[in-house]
Amino acid sequence: MSDSTSRRHFVKQSATLASAGVVAANLGVASRAHAAGSGVIRVGLVGCGGRGTGAAAQALSAGSDVHLVALGDAFMDKVEATAKNLSRNKAFEGRIDVPAERRFAGFDAFKNVIDNVDVVLLATPPGFRPQHLKYAVDKGVHIFCEKPVATDAPGVRSVLATVEEARKKNVTIVSGLCYRYHKAKNAVIGKIHEGAIGDIVSTETYYWAGGLWHRGRDDKWSEMEYQMRNWLYFTWLSGDHLVEQHVHSLDKIAWVLGDKPPAKVKSMGGRIARTDPKYGNIYDHFYNVFEWDNGLRLHSSCRQAVNCKTGVNDYILGTKGKAELQSAEITGETNWKFRLPRGESDNMYQNEHDALFGALRKGEAINNGVYMAQSTMMGIMARMSAYTGQELTWDQALNSKEQLVPDAFDWGPAPQRPVAVPGQTKFV
Repeated sequence: MSDSTSRRHFVKQSATLASAGVVAANLGVASRAHAAGSGVIRVGLVGCGGRGTGAAAQALSAGSDVHLVALGDAFMDKVEATAKNLSRNKAFEGRIDVPAERRFAGFDAFKNVIDNVDVVLLATPPGFRPQHLKYAVDKGVHIFCEKPVATDAPGVRSVLATVEEARKKNVTIVSGLCYRYHKAKNAVIGKIHEGAIGDIVSTETYYWAGGLWHRGRDDKWSEMEYQMRNWLYFTWLSGDHLVEQHVHSLDKIAWVLGDKPPAKVKSMGGRIARTDPKYGNIYDHFYNVFEWDNGLRLHSSCRQAVNCKTGVNDYILGTKGKAELQSAEITGETNWKFRLPRGESDNMYQNEHDALFGALRKGEAINNGVYMAQSTMMGIMARMSAYTGQELTWDQALNSKEQLVPDAFDWGPAPQRPVAVPGQTKFV
């Protein structure tokens, strides 16, 4: 990836992967496992929090040939908790084979897991994602990758280079942007693309959440351990909740608009409800206006605060009607609502893993890499705009030299950044 990454290059790369769709793989788990006669797909999990444990359960539920053989996390207590939790499920009996020698802790745990598996589930705090993705693709290991995929622009550029390498090697990357695998969302967005609401004239999305967990502080922990155990509240680890959580909303709108990067963004935000220093350096609310070359705008907002109205929704206004994505409903000249056929399920978290392992059994590869990088970058550019108080273009943001994630990690100090002040914090 060149130092200067343009929207034109981004769109071209997206089109290449989109046109490829699901491509036949010359190198893959099918040739390494099933063709070898073992009938087993060896899976490892990196990041043993709640989401990672859930992803492992969904992988194991994707077929009796899926076996969990390795676990890794920065902290061994998390590894042990996940192993215990999954072992309680009778449906997985005989398919969890994670002895002590394949339970890894520390900053290099991801390498030990990846070196032992056919498929890796990446579910650590997103600040580590670019490094983990690169190592897995270098090793030819297929990937389920939780969202978002980076917390800064250098990380996104790294991911784009890794995604291109995965395409060349036919390595699967399935993204944790799970709405893309939701039957209801596919149906309503398909209707929009067919013209059911006419030409799109305006879009709006919001993700208003309550308060989230905090693990407290232990005097025995270093600053690095404290931040990692409370990773939501530190921008280098989470990207701020605009990137870590609201990315789902941004991704849905990007999908509706054909995955073309916005031209620019202007954002605002702040820290009103969560002012205690224990909440690190993130904001608790954002409001963003993205604009595309044709003048179309997306108004997006997100908030995390207790005792406030919560909700998630997306509205697409067209010349012939309106679509609501969360309810999968269209009103106007066309009145339509998605109905799941009797007997079918639509668990988008499970659908992702069913697609991943189904493709691997057929010797095919899925690559969701470009849209997961683009949607992550939309969140990052809006955060940078809000933090600095400046309007930013896509090219400015994507080529930012601000690196939040350190080059090396140890259990001592950790990155210390003040809460951003618009008008004072500078764009880098």
